Amino acid sequence: MIRLLRPFGRTVTYTRLLHLFIAIVWPSMWLFLEEAWWTWVAAALVLVPVGLVPAMRTVEGLQARLLLTGQRHDSDSDSAGIVVAPSASWSDRGRLVVWLQARLLIGCATSVFTANLLMAAVDLGAAAFGGDTASGESFLLEGHSRWHVLLLPLVSVTLAATVVGSGRLITALARRLLGPSPAERLAAMEERTERLLERTRIARELHDSIGHALTVAVVQAGAARAAGDPAFTERALDAIEETGRAALEDLERVLGVLRESGRPAGGRPALTDADRLLESARASGAEVDVAVTGPLDTVPGPVSREGYRILQEALTNVLRHAGAVPVRVRIAVDDGSLGLEVRNPLTGAVPGPGRGSGLRGIRERAALLGGRAQTGPDRGDWRVRVELPLR
Repeated sequence: MIRLLRPFGRTVTYTRLLHLFIAIVWPSMWLFLEEAWWTWVAAALVLVPVGLVPAMRTVEGLQARLLLTGQRHDSDSDSAGIVVAPSASWSDRGRLVVWLQARLLIGCATSVFTANLLMAAVDLGAAAFGGDTASGESFLLEGHSRWHVLLLPLVSVTLAATVVGSGRLITALARRLLGPSPAERLAAMEERTERLLERTRIARELHDSIGHALTVAVVQAGAARAAGDPAFTERALDAIEETGRAALEDLERVLGVLRESGRPAGGRPALTDADRLLESARASGAEVDVAVTGPLDTVPGPVSREGYRILQEALTNVLRHAGAVPVRVRIAVDDGSLGLEVRNPLTGAVPGPGRGSGLRGIRERAALLGGRAQTGPDRGDWRVRVELPLR
């Protein structure tokens, strides 16, 4: 019983009824001036050119979202299911015309049915208690009978069902006819995909930058403690400080992008800045042998920046899993691709998949640029091989 009465405790139940009554205000005024059936036909015809105006979709959408769903105009259109953008195609205009006609028809039917039910309830009460009906005549039966009051629950239930049912019907039609078109759904999906990709990219940025800094700090601190050499300890502290400063710069840049959605993610390091990565690895005790062929400054920005992060993650994995071992880095730029290879001797068993996201991040970065990445043991070494197209 409580569940059946719950809709009548919600404001939106009554605002939906108000939304239907608003639709018939101006045709009703026209009807008072000229009482003829053709006035409703004329009203329906007038709505056709009105629905073809692009701005009317915004007006109807705002009104429907406020009165039918109870959401403000600044609410998310996805949650309301009703858009407030102007009509962008003839399909949108056609749906708006159908919506205006349906709203007029349902509003007219609901108002007439509701008025008759209210009058019937008054007549039943008057007939049951010996009074005159609204029309001044006895209701249904000649004479007066208190048994008429038993029909009041039936009329009340019918009235309640009309109010709730018509509101739900017009709301369902609004989401269908004023909802996003296929093109708008596709655009919204692409926008959500872009946001997810941006969040994934930022997560990879933080993982690579902060993970590299922490790995270098841990390796340097452990090596300094084991060496017991004041000069080596001084160099290790310098390397930790430099790496930490670079990580803080990356962190501030990423947090700035998160705070300001319209701010471009500029200032990201590229392969031309790879020297600091190599020096950081050398300061951690690794013997880094580097060979670069081809002009790095001609590599497109996105490819160069992703290449830097891939190299950073590869070196971080070496320091984390192999320690201070010889590392060979090969970077080759030709007419159509960028090749990057990092090799280091395997110091123990072949590592399993683990729970980290470093190698997966390398593969994801390569895939986003249309390239490919290979990671795994190769002739006694652990090899990371990445090829990225330049176009």
